[in-house]
Amino acid sequence: MKKVIIYARVSTKDQSTEIQHRELEQYVQSRGWLLIKSIEDKSTGTNMDRAGFKELMQMCRERKTDIVISWKLDRMFRSLRDSVNTLQEFNDLGVEYISLRDNLDMTTAAGRLMFNMISSFSAFECDLIKARVMAGLDNARAKGKILGRPSKLNLEEIINLRGQGLSLSQIGKRVGAAKSTVSKTLSKISKKQESIIKLKV
Repeated sequence: MKKVIIYARVSTKDQSTEIQHRELEQYVQSRGWLLIKSIEDKSTGTNMDRAGFKELMQMCRERKTDIVISWKLDRMFRSLRDSVNTLQEFNDLGVEYISLRDNLDMTTAAGRLMFNMISSFSAFECDLIKARVMAGLDNARAKGKILGRPSKLNLEEIINLRGQGLSLSQIGKRVGAAKSTVSKTLSKISKKQESIIKLKV
């Protein structure tokens, strides 16, 4: 007989998990499985740092269950990526997963096919995000923007370059900084120091 853990979640302490538990327990009974534990959280779905969820994952890692069932995917996971990562871990551990209301049953061939489709969509989403980021970086570079964390500028070097008559843009190119950064750096120089610098507009 397969061992089952039920997981239920609501967003606030004022809400009840009664409906979730009732439907899930009836489903487990109808399948002739053994319910070994019901776990619940009363916490927002955007937070994966939940006591109940941690207990669930620990029991799965200790091979104490064969199946995990939740009422809906969003009761357990906060995003598509989280669902894929957790379901992949379940698969590696030999734990099957069922989302009752979403008709996702990984104890069946159709359910496993659905999981593969979800994984593909997640990978596609990641590729789209990476492509957008790279396009944004390329566009910024094309406009002459200097990317990455600003390096620690040598104030003395900037003063010397400014004294040689270089413009702010020219200094920026020499030291690897934006024109605005060079300007801010020079603004820190005392009036006495600034008076001896040959400024170039």
